[in-house]
Amino acid sequence: MEKSFIDRFAFWQQKMFPINIGVYVCTDKLWVYAPAQDTKIEQWQSFELKSENWSAGFSAVAKSFPNAQLQLILASGLYQLLLTDKPNVDVAELPQALLWSVKDMVTLPVPQIHLDYFEPPLASNKINVVVVDKAKLISMVQAIHEQNLQLIGISIEELATTNLFDDNQARLVVSHNPGQELLLTVVKQGQLYMQRRVRGFTHLDKALAEELAYGMADNLSLEIQRSMDYFESQLRQDPVSSIELLTDGAVDVLATLISENFNQSVNVIDKSCVGARMAQLAFAECSRGAE
Repeated sequence: MEKSFIDRFAFWQQKMFPINIGVYVCTDKLWVYAPAQDTKIEQWQSFELKSENWSAGFSAVAKSFPNAQLQLILASGLYQLLLTDKPNVDVAELPQALLWSVKDMVTLPVPQIHLDYFEPPLASNKINVVVVDKAKLISMVQAIHEQNLQLIGISIEELATTNLFDDNQARLVVSHNPGQELLLTVVKQGQLYMQRRVRGFTHLDKALAEELAYGMADNLSLEIQRSMDYFESQLRQDPVSSIELLTDGAVDVLATLISENFNQSVNVIDKSCVGARMAQLAFAECSRGAE
């Protein structure tokens, strides 16, 4: 039934304003963080994602957060991050030049490549290039818009870690999304100074304390040391002030074991789980984008 004439002018009714939420997009799940608002406390929710059915996934998000504005962080399985020489061309020509620079580094045919890039904070002839499947990205964005959700922006795991701290200290962050390769980053002053993926730790979150003590923690310490050596010798930076662990599982045991190998403090980043924390870091990108 149509609303009555007077109902259309019910100015006393509360208006619903869209909220910003952070979404961590994994291959099998959407993790969502929503800040506290009015009478609602901050929320972390996860939504199942089957066979990258974006319509069903974001439909579930829209039911809990109607008309929301989304900032996405893509999990590593949804993109490739490449370091390549920076072409000597004008800024306007850079995307096309980078396309031909990276085409042989990826398995996607050129017409299926969508790319973006960001430069290291230190002067260099290198540039970081993010490559995604264009068709997959379009399908995701269309699914968001079909649910009357708004897309603020899309970022990646490596850049998400720069939202963990807001001081001038250089910190080495060890982050691990269950089932994925380990990610080591060094962040300082909200910028990404270095990043590398390390194989062999796919199931770090499932490792028992005994497994960590008998080799795994020492192997991880070796990879941490390699990253620290690169940061100091190749990038000519002072040593990192701390090592920060963002991983699920027996992380407190892992921190204790790793701390035996370094002078720096080894800290466990506060979280309920990695997926939820990454969604919160996605939300933090909203504020930074508005600066």
